[in-house]
Amino acid sequence: MTKAENRTAARAYHQERLRQRDDEARAAAVAADLDELSRLRNYLIFKRRAHGADAEKLQSAIDDYAEQLTGDRTALHAKNHKCG
Repeated sequence: MTKAENRTAARAYHQERLRQRDDEARAAAVAADLDELSRLRNYLIFKRRAHGADAEKLQSAIDDYAEQLTGDRTALHAKNHKCG
């Protein structure tokens, strides 16, 4: 392997590592966002005293944002059982 080929391979490896680190950082940020959204949604559903249209609008907005992050609108919904 010549020096030029070695440099090219090292540059490609470095770029791949940077891409992997960016992907890992984005995944960690999305997980942190989903955790906070889940807490807020849980509060709106179970702990808030005055339920109404405002709480439903907030839950819908949280579900919309979760869909943008994950592609699954029900990512924050409880999934403790399966029917069928």
